[in-house]
Amino acid sequence: MFGGSSTYIPLKVNQAGVIPVIFASSLLYIPQLASTIFGNQAHPQGWYLWINRYMVRGDSAVYMLSFFALIIFFTYFYVAITFNPTEVADNMKKYGGFIPGIRPGPPTAAYFDRVLNRLTFPGALFLAAVAVAPSIFIAHFHFSQATYRALGGTSVLIVVGVALQTMRQMQSQMVMRHYEGFLR
Repeated sequence: MFGGSSTYIPLKVNQAGVIPVIFASSLLYIPQLASTIFGNQAHPQGWYLWINRYMVRGDSAVYMLSFFALIIFFTYFYVAITFNPTEVADNMKKYGGFIPGIRPGPPTAAYFDRVLNRLTFPGALFLAAVAVAPSIFIAHFHFSQATYRALGGTSVLIVVGVALQTMRQMQSQMVMRHYEGFLR
């Protein structure tokens, strides 16, 4: 409640967006880069062979599990950095807002923290599943790399995110100018 009217705080299931996928793929590129720079292709050593077998191509189970786990980790990490429940609770208290049934201040911050943790887990699982699914389809169902690039999980997430953001901006412009809609 804020100023006698009901409003909402926009907590999303996928609060982090595509950033964890970008961080995870960047981190998984480091072993490939190291094997390229420091590996001796003429006389391959154990670590060079292991990295080339399990970490260079995206169809290995080790790579997919590492990618999945890193996406979940970076989702929690990014949400913890970008959303500060204490600051949001203090701003609500300062401007007279509150959540019905919860006292302003630290209890509100604890509530936000609990809700955000509950939202982040399914969001992280979904994000990781969407990012890893194309690799699974390529590895086990023999899809082409062109299909992966066109319909890959990250590409789909970016397109849908941009479309949703565009719709939100159009809706806010219509409300601001009191339009009935485009079709009327």
